Amino acid sequence: MHTTATPEAAVAAAGKPAIAFVAVNYIHCESDYVERFEELFRTRAHAIDRIPGFVSMRVLKPSAPGGDYLIVSEWSDPGAFDSWRQSPEFLEGHKRGFADVRAAREEGRTPPMTSRFETYSVLCD
Repeated sequence: MHTTATPEAAVAAAGKPAIAFVAVNYIHCESDYVERFEELFRTRAHAIDRIPGFVSMRVLKPSAPGGDYLIVSEWSDPGAFDSWRQSPEFLEGHKRGFADVRAAREEGRTPPMTSRFETYSVLCD
């Protein structure tokens, strides 16, 4: 008798964490902020790594100048992502970038970066 494994069973059998939810942060940087932005990620606190349900994160650099950076994070479920967004680790992981944006606003300058989130449920691998 032949049985077909469910996708969840196949993932578990392969030893990979199940990914059910993905968040993508589209970040646009002013040209004079690109170097600073990249440095912030190269020296990040890795605070997100301590959040239950976090699976992985990739920082994608645009191929063309002026394009958006994509921060793609994978989660076991939407609740884990929501917990991250409300956690002290979220503030820890973003405090330097938030400070740069706040300082620009206080000085009457355009913020050096803007971001927007989109979230997705995983349909299939």
